[in-house]
Amino acid sequence: MSSSAVEPESPDLVCQLDNVQGVVDALTSVRWKRQQDAVLELSEHGIVLIVEETACLQAKVYLQRELFVRYEYSAEGRPRFGVSLGLFVDCLNTFSVQGHSSAIELRYPGPDMQLLLKSVESSDSCTYAEIRTRIPDTISWDYNFEPAGSTPLSFTVKSAALKEAIDDLEWPGSSIHLILQPTPPSVTFRGEGHGDLQIDFMCQANTDLLVAFHCDREVSHRYKYKFLRATTSNIPSSVIRDNRGSKLTIGRGGMLKVQHLVSVAKPAIPHPHVDSAGYQQPSRIAYIEFFVKPEVDEDDANDT
Repeated sequence: MSSSAVEPESPDLVCQLDNVQGVVDALTSVRWKRQQDAVLELSEHGIVLIVEETACLQAKVYLQRELFVRYEYSAEGRPRFGVSLGLFVDCLNTFSVQGHSSAIELRYPGPDMQLLLKSVESSDSCTYAEIRTRIPDTISWDYNFEPAGSTPLSFTVKSAALKEAIDDLEWPGSSIHLILQPTPPSVTFRGEGHGDLQIDFMCQANTDLLVAFHCDREVSHRYKYKFLRATTSNIPSSVIRDNRGSKLTIGRGGMLKVQHLVSVAKPAIPHPHVDSAGYQQPSRIAYIEFFVKPEVDEDDANDT
């Protein structure tokens, strides 16, 4: 086979994962529709996957280099390339065997700028796959999230409770008011559609659900329901099962940041990153962030 004239001397990135399913869970959490494009950004610190919709919703999955068993990075700068998110997840799923933590190698770029995947566990057989990449679309907004004031406006709630609350608020085409108030310390989700539905998390009464709360003044912002629902609709079952918390922060202008943590540790197998008590160090966690822009009207600027 002759070498392509554009084939690089060495790939920008060669890395290996020992738990494909954990990464599938992390990427699936930002897959809110069937046809979805994503941008992958590579760096010496790890891989970031970015998806967005109509400049109103953006999500990022941070795969830090510490969660890879091998991470060899040789590029200058931070290469970016576009892929189909659905195709990427489906391809990774072919390497994931139920009840078994499959290990794979990722390599970029291939001879024709592909993303190359290869199983690395078995000496008897090997599975290969390649994903065609493309020049990425420009990210329409790369928001520099800023606090709304000197005191952070944030709360941490059990992920299962957050998902249940947002699912219960469903009104087609509706908006959701998110209200934080310091006295009494509480979080309110209010859905408005053909009727009104309100769900309250009271800080004192729901200490098992509302894990943390920081607010020094009342704030209220309105968000499109379909964008708010996208932040929780595909939370992995492992996050729900482990009863983890999700953190929500309101920034300047009402920008809402929703953060989840997804484990990529190999299940039921001792790992140097997991201690005897089962505590997973941050290096075995994928960080998920959603940014949701508020619906803006003349009355919706009470925290600026």
